[in-house]
Amino acid sequence: MTTAPSPAPATAEPKNALDRFFEISKRGSTVGTEIRGGLVTFVTMAYIVILNPIILTGAADVDGTTLNFSAVGAATALTAGVMTILFGLVTRLPFGFAAGLGINAFVAFSVVGQVTWAEAMALVMINGIVIVLLAATGLRKLIFDAVPFQLKIAITVGIGFFIAFIGFVNSGFVTATGAASPPVGLGIGGSIATVPTVLFVATLILTGILVARKVKGGLLIGLVSGTVLAVIVEAIWHLGPQFGADGAVNPGGWSLTVPALTGSPVSLPDLSLIGAVDFGFDFNKVSLVALVMIVFTLVFSNFFDAMGTMTGLAKEAGLADEKGDFPRIKSALIVEGVGAIAGGATSSSSSTVFIESGAGIGEGARTGLANVVTGGIFLLAMFLTPLTSIVPTEIAAAALIIVGAMMMAQIKYIDLGDFSVLLPVFLTVTVMPLTYSIANGIGAGFVSWVLVQSLSGKAKKISPLLWVVAAGFVLFFARGPIEALFGVGI
Repeated sequence: MTTAPSPAPATAEPKNALDRFFEISKRGSTVGTEIRGGLVTFVTMAYIVILNPIILTGAADVDGTTLNFSAVGAATALTAGVMTILFGLVTRLPFGFAAGLGINAFVAFSVVGQVTWAEAMALVMINGIVIVLLAATGLRKLIFDAVPFQLKIAITVGIGFFIAFIGFVNSGFVTATGAASPPVGLGIGGSIATVPTVLFVATLILTGILVARKVKGGLLIGLVSGTVLAVIVEAIWHLGPQFGADGAVNPGGWSLTVPALTGSPVSLPDLSLIGAVDFGFDFNKVSLVALVMIVFTLVFSNFFDAMGTMTGLAKEAGLADEKGDFPRIKSALIVEGVGAIAGGATSSSSSTVFIESGAGIGEGARTGLANVVTGGIFLLAMFLTPLTSIVPTEIAAAALIIVGAMMMAQIKYIDLGDFSVLLPVFLTVTVMPLTYSIANGIGAGFVSWVLVQSLSGKAKKISPLLWVVAAGFVLFFARGPIEALFGVGI
């Protein structure tokens, strides 16, 4: 599988004001391609409007309060729409924004056990403010520049594997066995035994053939074809959801979204959670040290997840130079921090750049115009929640596998003959999918790079900032014992 084509030479003349603003011709794209890419990005990201509420409403806070599902869904769509459009207009880059996976789970299952939901979202906002300050002062960019080229490429490849793993899990192709060994397996009982997973395989093969034959709109055609087929199958066999409202389990059903439209496709959004934050922390319930550790964890996750994702997407789009820098990088890092603030303010959790944007890039998106399209559909999704649920997760997963394969091709730019390079690269690539965290993979790569390179006689080549960041990741990995040690009795 070849990587996405590089943008056209900078000599391409803009055709109009829109072309000039977004640099469409300059990057070898067209308005039609950007619209198509923005649509594909939305289709692969749309699941977050359903998945984020599932995660955030699945846990009660320290006072026993839970969030309303429809309100979280509306807030998720609103924040994703506004931040995606803002990022596209400010940076002119095709990177979609939505509630970050991993961060939302950390908030739901770790943070709200110690504070209220309103206080948890205040902590998310504080995390965003810290990130904005780091980006505005240039410190975030300095840390970015201190990262070796090999690790930047490894991050791209790791994200590709991570995207693919998400796709395999979402499709039901890979499932948890419930056993210590092996922890995961193929489908159900070692075989593909459900219709949704079969449709995933069919969509993957169809899309792969279209992309291999360089058919324009191959990803979108594959997604639409798979969705239409899924709707037909559901209308005939009525598979239903895997998990019923009464708690019943249907192994052969659809994982998150059932491809069928029932009732009215239009509904008014519930925006009651906007502004529901509380900075008046109750120190009788939670220690100051515990709050600091929560913010530290949020900052590290947000900081490196976003940087790694943007680096990988920029490389895939052919917009990054040999150092991994891409256009308007400082603005991109600042806006990403604003996404965390916006996510906290709307109680939808930190909004950050989404790796699924690679699907739109794979479709040809190269500019922020694609973001305007993606963001606009997210805003419509607030009113059209039933329509966003038509595309099954199993079908969208096929696009993630294709994109993961494309991103894996970047490994060819790394010389793996030196084991002091090979080991950190290997850890970066493997730890991401295996721990379901981009930040964990980056941390493993940074720490191992510093240790292996320095103890191999190459300490002088390591940036002092990389030492600092690696030390920070050591604290990040050990945050549980550290919080337990210092949080007791404070």
